[in-house]
Amino acid sequence: MRKIEHIGIAVKNLEAANEVFAALFDEEHYKVEKVESEGVSTSFFQVGPNKIELLEGTHPDSPISKFIEKRGEGIHHIAFDVEDIEAEIARLQAKGFRVLNETPKPGADGKVVAFLHPKSSNGVLVELCMDRRKY
Repeated sequence: MRKIEHIGIAVKNLEAANEVFAALFDEEHYKVEKVESEGVSTSFFQVGPNKIELLEGTHPDSPISKFIEKRGEGIHHIAFDVEDIEAEIARLQAKGFRVLNETPKPGADGKVVAFLHPKSSNGVLVELCMDRRKY
């Protein structure tokens, strides 16, 4: 893992959250994107060298909607940038981590992604990200 790629924050209302975070960062979001396969709308903010991803469920059965229903709004995941996502998945599985999707899938912001189950990483949902152009 090379660096934290972004921190994902689950929100009930993306438009309202965009206003809050734009005021917080004194900067507008740079991208809004739907990821239909995940049932989510996303918005990205660049904060210095770091990114924040806001996530709103697009339907009541989406993972984000279920997360908010169970835990409320807040930090949903931490994403790490990796050089080779398949090698990283294999490395982490060999160390006993439970990977939720062994085959990387398209994610937001031009990435392919895979997730580690929070039960294998001290309650933190970990996302592995790699630039889609390298995949």
